[in-house]
Amino acid sequence: MWYDPSVHDLIDWGKVNQPMTPERFLWLNKKVNAYFQNRDAYVMDAYTNADPRYRMRVRVITETAWHSLFVRAMFIRPKDDEFQNFVPDLTVFHAPGLMGNPEFDNIRSNTFIALNFARRRILIGGTYYAGEVKKAVFTAMNFFLPQQGVLSMHASANVGRDGNTAVFFGLSGTGKTTLSADNTRQLIGDDEHGWSDHGVFNIEGGCYAKVIQLSKDAEPEIWETTRRFGTVLENVVMNPVTRELDLSDNSLTENTRAAYPIWYISNNKPDGMGGHPSDVIMLTADAFGVLPPLAKLSKGQAMYQFLLGYTAKVAGTEMGVTEPQATFSPCFGAPFMPMNPTVYAKLLGEKIDTHKVRVWLLNTGWTGGSYGVGKRMSIQHTRCMLRAVLDGQLSDVGFTPDPVFGLAIPNRCPGVPDTVLNPRNTWSDKQAYDKSAKQLALLWHKTFQQFADRVDESVRNSGPTFRG
Repeated sequence: MWYDPSVHDLIDWGKVNQPMTPERFLWLNKKVNAYFQNRDAYVMDAYTNADPRYRMRVRVITETAWHSLFVRAMFIRPKDDEFQNFVPDLTVFHAPGLMGNPEFDNIRSNTFIALNFARRRILIGGTYYAGEVKKAVFTAMNFFLPQQGVLSMHASANVGRDGNTAVFFGLSGTGKTTLSADNTRQLIGDDEHGWSDHGVFNIEGGCYAKVIQLSKDAEPEIWETTRRFGTVLENVVMNPVTRELDLSDNSLTENTRAAYPIWYISNNKPDGMGGHPSDVIMLTADAFGVLPPLAKLSKGQAMYQFLLGYTAKVAGTEMGVTEPQATFSPCFGAPFMPMNPTVYAKLLGEKIDTHKVRVWLLNTGWTGGSYGVGKRMSIQHTRCMLRAVLDGQLSDVGFTPDPVFGLAIPNRCPGVPDTVLNPRNTWSDKQAYDKSAKQLALLWHKTFQQFADRVDESVRNSGPTFRG
């Protein structure tokens, strides 16, 4: 990332955001320009941010037609007359075939993604993964939008028939795309949103769905997009003779993707905007089997969970993972956050307060034991809990605090057995549960210490009640 005095104090420098001298950025910029000489290039102009009050014009210059189609699918398309005087606010130079030279270019690998917020320019090279274009633009939005009082969110959003908006935070594998694609609600967007003083808006104009093991029965609308003209399929295996897709084949990678315009989902909200959320749902897939399937959060607990960004990887979700591994990604999107996570958490807390938002932790992970002993939470039970949350059915059920994590567990929920709601009740070995729960609580507490001196006492005290 460009090391410029005008933005230096705004960036959270560290492992993710690493400084790049002006000389090194300019050198890479010249190298990219030279690479495009005497080479065909594809230029796509598009918008980010569905709310016109925060709209930004983006120009992506790439060397391949399919990457240009990806941009057309993923971002907001200008109207014909808007192209005439299109001057980009952000320009992306995408050269996937240009390999960097770590020694000569003074970079860390053959792949480089360099962002210059002062010049509003992004350089990408050495990788054909289309997601890098999307992620780089999102990173830029996470820099520019908060300075306008907008909370930029790695989250999906939808709106019900009565106009109640819901926001879903969650890392890969937690069910963010699946649960937000509800045929009884309109989809605002599946991955990136802004929350301004006027409500929620989609940052993008398309969807980028993970399609490994995608089921026609479980997710029919997303499945149908993989058969539609104009959808970009990435890392998906196709039979070279019959041209049939095999969405169960992970021989290339678990990260198989489909990029398509949001209007390929029939119940999309055309303007990409919604009101202030009535509910915010933070999704986790707890493979240790100790978190409740549903809990209501206070504002302090919401900020605490937002800063943790906890889930767990298990075998089958990522290559090389053979047992549960706790994963923490602050703001549910640490690689895309150029500012300190507490900046975004503070904005979240302010908006929860101002708009009286209910916040929930919804666990789609394991019950009855950890991964390998217990079983995955029933999707039917998860949908019942989510429906109860969004329909306001839990206002008078009463809540009981979890003795380890301090989370408020509903005493009952329509369509869900009472025994399922308290995770300890689902374990046959109660001592094993207690041990596992306390281990995870200690890990939460240890991980949160990096933020402890930058948040209010109310947030610091919103973690697990058990701290060893």
